Amino acid sequence: MNKIITRFPPSPTGSLHIGNIRTLLFNYLFTRKNGGEIVMRFEDTDQERSSKDNEKIALDALAALGLDFDKGPFRQSERTDKYIDALNILIEKDTAYIAEESEGEEGSNVIRFRNPNKEITFTDLIRGEITIDTTDFGDFVIARSAKSPLYHLTVVVDDLEMGVTHVIRGEDHITSTPRQILLINALDGLLPTYAHLPLIIGNDKKKLGKRHGAVTYQEFEDLGYIPAGIINYLALLGWNPGDGDEREFFTKEELISEFSLERVNNSPATFSYEKFDSINKHHLMLLENEEYETYVKKFLKNHPEGQKIITHPSFSLLVTSVLRERIHKFAEVVTMLENGEFNWLTKTPAYDANELLWKETPSEIITSHLQHIQTTLENVSGWSPEALKAVIWPYAEDKGKGEVLWPMRFSLTGEKKSPDPFTVAAILGKEETLVRLQTAVDKLK
Repeated sequence: MNKIITRFPPSPTGSLHIGNIRTLLFNYLFTRKNGGEIVMRFEDTDQERSSKDNEKIALDALAALGLDFDKGPFRQSERTDKYIDALNILIEKDTAYIAEESEGEEGSNVIRFRNPNKEITFTDLIRGEITIDTTDFGDFVIARSAKSPLYHLTVVVDDLEMGVTHVIRGEDHITSTPRQILLINALDGLLPTYAHLPLIIGNDKKKLGKRHGAVTYQEFEDLGYIPAGIINYLALLGWNPGDGDEREFFTKEELISEFSLERVNNSPATFSYEKFDSINKHHLMLLENEEYETYVKKFLKNHPEGQKIITHPSFSLLVTSVLRERIHKFAEVVTMLENGEFNWLTKTPAYDANELLWKETPSEIITSHLQHIQTTLENVSGWSPEALKAVIWPYAEDKGKGEVLWPMRFSLTGEKKSPDPFTVAAILGKEETLVRLQTAVDKLK
């Protein structure tokens, strides 16, 4: 009798909006924290827009995020008999009646709930006591016909039969709550406890929508955000771990341990891509190298030039020494490729000799520096960024870091911006590095 039961009730009419996922997440954290059960059901009464494909998209997203459930998935489209039974009970009790459609509505007859026109008061776990006068609702429609129930009735029947004890949903459903309480009372059911989460808004203070960029799980996945980063960031949209606790980074297990509805704010939560990127990068850095490389390959494999990066002998070194430090989400790898930031790896650099010069340093001195680097690298023991830096850095400090390291890096990349020369040389390999240094010397001569 005391077990907490919550529900995941997405509508399979499209991809999961990030606001819906945040709601599912808060249900999940609350339920797992309290050892309860989660019921999964698809509210698919809108048969024209609902589809099995959208169901699969939702289930795949939940699986990827690790948001498991205990019962279901149920489908409202398969439970019509239960709603018809409830309609008949309400009609027999004269708390609902068959009526003609209002002007402008389709069909001939609908079933309306006989509104007692009274104030409904309920205690919200996030917002406290809420009182709403139902008079303005009038006798609201609960079915299009005797065999076509609508949302307010179906959700009440499902919640009662499935034993839902806590309804945790977005604040845009607050006005639905009095209608549903009236129906629950009319069906002699037990009222659940309600908690209405704050909206997620953009920087313009408006509800998060497509005008703000990506808004669905699939879009965030396509951008290269990973489940751990998504879970962590969404948990912070409206919730915090407590006074004086400045932590930002949490695993799912840590969130379950820390979460409570009492720490959920009742003011809107502002979505920040900058913060999202920061949190996602933290979780990217925790990935094992093999998993990290798998993600990079996934994003590069469909790009015409991506295969050259994936199959390069130093691909793993490129990932660990360049990409891990640079990117916040994996789609940035493709952006880097399209911006030419890997040209030095896949193409022989083309440049004029004077681009090798450092400020007013004569070309003869630059040439001598490059020749010294050549000789040093020919005899270096080990070929890693650390080993290369160990043998070149003292010379650069003695002669001037700019006039030694600039021509070295530019001769290897032909780019004004690129990774440091030790990393570049390590990735290119000894043979290619020496060839490019010799090309630079020849240009200067």
